[in-house]
Amino acid sequence: MPTDPALADELVGAVRAFVRKEVLPVASDLEHADAYPAELVAAMADMGLFGSTIPVEYGGLGLDIATYARIVEELAAGWMSLTGVLNTHMIAATLLRLHGTDEQRARLLPDMATGARRGALSLSEPDAGSDTQALRCKAVPDGDEYVLDGTKMWVTNGQRSSIVALAARTPEGITCFMVEKEPGPSFGGIAVSKQIGKLGYKGVETVEMTYSGHRVPASSVLGGAGGLGRGLPFMLGALELGRVNIAARACGVARAAFEASIAYAQQRETFGVPIAKHQAIQFKLADMATKLEAARLLTQSAAAKLDAGERADVEAGMAKLFASETAFEVATEAMRIHGGYGYTTEFPIERYYRDAPLMIIGEGTNEIQRLVIARGLLRRYAVT
Repeated sequence: MPTDPALADELVGAVRAFVRKEVLPVASDLEHADAYPAELVAAMADMGLFGSTIPVEYGGLGLDIATYARIVEELAAGWMSLTGVLNTHMIAATLLRLHGTDEQRARLLPDMATGARRGALSLSEPDAGSDTQALRCKAVPDGDEYVLDGTKMWVTNGQRSSIVALAARTPEGITCFMVEKEPGPSFGGIAVSKQIGKLGYKGVETVEMTYSGHRVPASSVLGGAGGLGRGLPFMLGALELGRVNIAARACGVARAAFEASIAYAQQRETFGVPIAKHQAIQFKLADMATKLEAARLLTQSAAAKLDAGERADVEAGMAKLFASETAFEVATEAMRIHGGYGYTTEFPIERYYRDAPLMIIGEGTNEIQRLVIARGLLRRYAVT
């Protein structure tokens, strides 16, 4: 059901105020220190954001995805890393909502809605990123348990999560397990084997995780016995929400870069006039704003498709592709407009410039998005 427009506007306004009051004053310092924003994450939990799309019956806000995308844009306009804290959590919650058993939903979703338990997604491996068929992580059945062995890569929230949606091979094929653990560097046979340093996207952990003989009950198979061998389509479907998140956060970064640029262009003077008076700068601002608006419309279109319960692989792929490329282009143009100041850490432009490439790679590279889009279009327009 669509979120009431007045309620949606109120929530988005509250997030915008939170960003302005709490996030912007500390974002640069936390980002440069690569420090986890514990207080900001706690405030996000208090606002109910970890339950954004979780149904009200499980304690969530029950928002439609269009409103969630607006919230993500607001957060990313302040500091993009905050949206990463939400993204894999909401993907894990969506997997449970769409494919979990009644028992799994009743047991896990209420704590996820409050943020008491955080979710992570564990699909990629050191030698299996876009090529999901190359997954090697195994789950061997042993009585009423499974034994997990393998290494997972690029796990956002991996260390601080307590519920990990894990893709592993079983005799039936790739299966999704909802692995429960305690937050920390190790738990049972699970270890955070590497903290991965990054160009941008600071403050939120991205880790390598190793599973060595870790035992989970058979009840942790997403969807129960009916979910065996169906993990890949479950996860790829849920990634459509992740791609809307990436598109929305790209809009947020692009918006922040554009707003900083149009303000700076009216204050900075060269040759006796503000640089906003120069046609070269005006053309840049016009292109930045136009591409940002187009990216936002594509994002909302993909969100609307998901809200209607329809497959949105093409729309989510288009939104993610265009918005992420736009964020990188706008961040680059923002640095050009700011000149030498944009290259310094005194302005946030260099942060936008470092954060933007993540969206080109995250939730499937843009090369993969083009394949997804093309294949989807060929299905829709098949000549018979």
